Amino acid sequence: MRRGAIAVACLWFWPVTALADGANDTRIKDIVSVQGARGNHLFGYGLVIGLNGTGDSLRSAPFTQQSFQSMLDRMGVNIRTMNARTRNIAAVMVMGELPAFATPGGRMDVTVASMGDATSLSGGSLLLTALQGADGQIYAVAQGPVAVSGFQAGGRNETVSQGTPTAGRIPNGALVERASPAQLEQSGVVVIELRNPDYDTAVQVAEAINAMGRVRFSRPIAQELDNRRIAIKVPPRMPISRLIAEIGNERVRPDVPARVVIDERTGTIIVGKDVQIMPVAVSHGSLNIRVSETPLVSQPAPFSQGRTVTDTESQVEVSQQGDSMGIVSGASLQALVAGLNQMGLKPTGIIAVLQAIKSAGALQAELVVQ
Repeated sequence: MRRGAIAVACLWFWPVTALADGANDTRIKDIVSVQGARGNHLFGYGLVIGLNGTGDSLRSAPFTQQSFQSMLDRMGVNIRTMNARTRNIAAVMVMGELPAFATPGGRMDVTVASMGDATSLSGGSLLLTALQGADGQIYAVAQGPVAVSGFQAGGRNETVSQGTPTAGRIPNGALVERASPAQLEQSGVVVIELRNPDYDTAVQVAEAINAMGRVRFSRPIAQELDNRRIAIKVPPRMPISRLIAEIGNERVRPDVPARVVIDERTGTIIVGKDVQIMPVAVSHGSLNIRVSETPLVSQPAPFSQGRTVTDTESQVEVSQQGDSMGIVSGASLQALVAGLNQMGLKPTGIIAVLQAIKSAGALQAELVVQ
């Protein structure tokens, strides 16, 4: 977790404790990436076989039937005049990421996801599938048994499922056939990029590298370019990989911007350490309206000419709670948490209050709502 950040999940703020000096120092390799050293997304279309009656129905998924017939045609088996009814095969998309600097013979993980009406890929095996990049070139081939974490079971009237049984993974299931196009620049300058751009952090990284350069090479070798990039001049007769390894072990203390992140779906709130609130009065109340319907039945007397009539009786109850007003202000995270907790707010109430405080201009931080 970033320096000074706390998590509020589901119900309460967790207490904040003071961190020892130096506890937040982070290795440079953990907060930067080397420009040009990146992976490449691959994808392909394939077939999963060996399913126990949980595959695609060939009538509802014609692309599965066409792929099945084409595969058998290449093996010298002609079934185009027959009406195949197997449900042990499923059409899938195969996805993976080619690692940077991958060479032929390397391995990579792949993800398999169903395209048709298959109910589960559990127990299936992926047939040889070519994986191509955005340029249309084939960089890897995938094959192997599919590991599925979800399941689905049930009878005629009820079904129980957990996870997603129509998607799975094949660890090390793809074999690299073509080298990755990502290569390091050999121009004598290496550029590293911060994963979380910040001017202060960029300056700290450059100063840490220069301190190492004065000891190791008797001169500074780094210069920050902006809030994301730091340029490093490669000393003569110094391999780039060794230089990056030495730089990565240097430690800095990244600066964390004042930010509040809210996930309204799960009720999660992340509050940064430097978040401040100007003095503001807050009144948060909840209006509860409850409507209940009671069925009424009017039954006629025996042997009468009347008929049974049904009706409903409605009852409406209105209640309002939490209509007190409190003062919330704080130059520190502890003061903010204490003020909100004293008001007895739940996560949904805290989210509404923080959004209203931001609209009032009293929240001195960036508010991110997901």
